[in-house]
Amino acid sequence: MHADVIVVGAGLAGLVATAELVTAGHRVALVDQESADHLGGQAWWSFGGLFLVGTPEQRRMGIRDSEELAWQDWSGSAGFDRLEGADAEDLWGMRWARAYVAWAAGEKRSWLREKGVGLFPVVGWAERGDGRATGHGNSVPRFHITWGTGPGVVEPFERAVREGVRTGRVELHGRHRVTELVVSGGAVTGVRGEVLVGDDADRGAPSSRVAATRFELGAQAILVTSGGIGANPALVRQWWPERLGTPPQDLLTGVPAYVDGSMLDPVVDVGARLVNRDRMWHYVEGLPNHSPVWPGHGIRILPGPSSLWLDALGRRLPFPCLPGFDTLGTLAHLRTATPGHDHSWFVATTTVLGKEYALSGSEQNPDLTGRSVRQVLGRVTTDVPEPVQRFADAGTDVVRAGTVEELVAGMNALTGDDLVDAAAVRELVEARDRELDNDFGKDVQTAMVRAARRSRGDRLVRTAPPHRFLDPKHGPLVAVRLRVLTRKTLGGIQTDLDGRALRADGTPVPGLYAAGEVAGFGGGGMHGYRSLEGTFLGGCLFSGRQAGRALAATL
Repeated sequence: MHADVIVVGAGLAGLVATAELVTAGHRVALVDQESADHLGGQAWWSFGGLFLVGTPEQRRMGIRDSEELAWQDWSGSAGFDRLEGADAEDLWGMRWARAYVAWAAGEKRSWLREKGVGLFPVVGWAERGDGRATGHGNSVPRFHITWGTGPGVVEPFERAVREGVRTGRVELHGRHRVTELVVSGGAVTGVRGEVLVGDDADRGAPSSRVAATRFELGAQAILVTSGGIGANPALVRQWWPERLGTPPQDLLTGVPAYVDGSMLDPVVDVGARLVNRDRMWHYVEGLPNHSPVWPGHGIRILPGPSSLWLDALGRRLPFPCLPGFDTLGTLAHLRTATPGHDHSWFVATTTVLGKEYALSGSEQNPDLTGRSVRQVLGRVTTDVPEPVQRFADAGTDVVRAGTVEELVAGMNALTGDDLVDAAAVRELVEARDRELDNDFGKDVQTAMVRAARRSRGDRLVRTAPPHRFLDPKHGPLVAVRLRVLTRKTLGGIQTDLDGRALRADGTPVPGLYAAGEVAGFGGGGMHGYRSLEGTFLGGCLFSGRQAGRALAATL
C-alpha cells in the first residue's frame, strides 16, 4: 500500500478530494500525467464563474432568487428523460443535480469564503434561455465571477495539497500516466501505467508521451478525476449526437491537450458504467487564440445580447439563437441550417465590441485574475478593453469597416467565398435600427436588450445602451467570424451520491470512485442535456468534496 487512496487526476476535483482526505488524516497518492508543478488542470484556465443562488451579491443588485426557482431552471434545462427502464441513465444524475442546487443555495458560498475564495460584486447573466419559464436558461443572473478567476478557485485546494506533501500525507506523482486499474479479490486496489520522460513544457502546452519506465501503486481505494474528452476530436466526433446536426470539420479546442479521455477505457475494463456519452457542451462563439498554448487553442467570446448573429450565408439567426441565450440550441441550428459551413458571424458596432465582448479564460482577464481593482475600473472607462483590442488587432477573424458594404466585402474576403450579400445585410441592419426610434417595437432581440439593462450588472458592464448600428459615432462597424469550440463532457462514469462508480446493474465497483467531469460532474450527468453555466467548476468542487468526504468516512 502506497497510500489510503490514489487520486488519478490533479485537476480541481482531484485537489478538492485530496484536501478533504488529508484534513481527515488520510494518506493520498495524487497521480497525473502532467508535471506536478502545474496542478489544477483546466480549471486553472477558466474564467472562474460559479453558479450560486440567493447570495448577498445578488441581493445587492436587486436580484431575488431562490432554490425553487433555481431548480425550475435547472430541471427545465436538463430535460432529464432517461429515468426508467433497465438503462435509467439519468437516475443518479438527477439526484446529483438536486443535491447540487441545494448546495449552491446553501453552504457553497460560505464554504468557499472560509477557504479565502472571494467573489466579484457584479453578478452576470449567462444562458438567458429559450423564452419559456419552464424551459432552458437562467431566470435571473447567477453567474458569480471568482476574484482571481480560475487560479483563484484552484489556489486554496492546491495550497492544502502542497501542505500535505510537506507533512508527508500526500505523495505527488507527476508525469505518471495511468493505463490500467489493478483488481485484487474483486476490488480495485491499485493503478499501473507509464512514467513519462521529464518535460519542462509550459502549463497547458503539449508534453511528451514517451515512457521512461512503468509503475504500479496500491491503495484501499482509487478515485478517478481525470476530466473529459474536449481535446480529443476523434472522441468528440464519435459521440456527437444527431440532435446537434453534423459535427464541424473545423473544430477549435477549448481545453489543454491532456483532456483526452484516456481513463475511460480503464474504468470500463473493471466494470464501471459510462452513461450519457452523447451529451456534450461546446460553444459557438469561438475564436482562434492569437497566442496559442495548445493545438487548435480557441477562446470563447462571452457576449452581451446586442450583436446581430448571422449564419455563414448572412441570414439572421432566429430566436432564441441570440448572443448569450441558448448555446446548444444555437449550435444545433447552425449545424442543421448550414452544415456545409463551420462558421457564423457577429455583426456589431465598436461600442458593442467594447462593452459586451468579454473573453473566457484566466489569461484573457488579467485584471480579474490579478485581483487588480485599478485594472477592473479601467475595463469600464476604456472604449475597448485591452485583451479584446488585442484580438481585434492581432487575430485573423475580426473585420472592421465604415460601411455595411465595406464590412461585407471584408467578411467575404476572409472566407474566400462570396457567401454574404451586402444588400441583404444592409436591409437587416436598417430594419433593426428602425426599431430604436421609440420604446415600442416587435424585434425580440431589441426587447431583450432593453430588458437586460434593467439588471444593474448588465447596465454597468455587460450591455451597451441601445443605439443605431449605422450611427457613425458608435463606429466603425465590426464583424467577428465565430467557430465551434469544444469544451465540456456532460456524461461519464455513473456514480452514487458518495462518488462510488456503479456497474450496469447499479451495484458499486468495490474500491472505485469517480468525481468531476469524468463522472459527468456527478452521477454520470447532473446537467442533463444543457448547462446553466458557472456549474462546471462548481460540479468539480461539489463532486470532489462529496467523494473525498465519503472516502474519508469509509476508510
